[in-house]
Amino acid sequence: GRKSNKWTYIDWYFDRLCRELPLPIPEDGTQKVSLTNSEDVAEILASPLENEEAAVEQRFFNCGTDQLYTYDEVAYMCADAAGIPKDKVMIEHYDSELFGKAYFPFRMTDFYVAPDTAKEKLGYGGAKNSLSEDLKWYYDSWKARGGTDKYIELVK
Repeated sequence: GRKSNKWTYIDWYFDRLCRELPLPIPEDGTQKVSLTNSEDVAEILASPLENEEAAVEQRFFNCGTDQLYTYDEVAYMCADAAGIPKDKVMIEHYDSELFGKAYFPFRMTDFYVAPDTAKEKLGYGGAKNSLSEDLKWYYDSWKARGGTDKYIELVK
């Protein structure tokens, strides 16, 4: 969300896409990730107020979205938000065994939590925000924070 502190995750995509640079994504890019809007997290955190008994009984809930995307899909959604045609997206898959994580912002494997228990026990209705919609304002924010004028590290 707009008050998130996870800017670097999505900045990594825009930093490369908007400079017409390749996006080095580990393995085949099909690893799943969830990028949860902070407003959706706030809704999950408030949901125990609707069912205090269930909240006390369970005690722990994952705060995340159930909207999962692959690392490659995130690249294409970011490109769309920036007005970059899909055929201009240069994804370069690499073997993480040989090159490690480098500057890739996510884990090499799936990187998500599921809010299933919060849905079942607290009646949480699921995420109201969508990543593709959030990326539109996020892209504007990225430009306002320096966009292609800011320095980025390409080699670790």
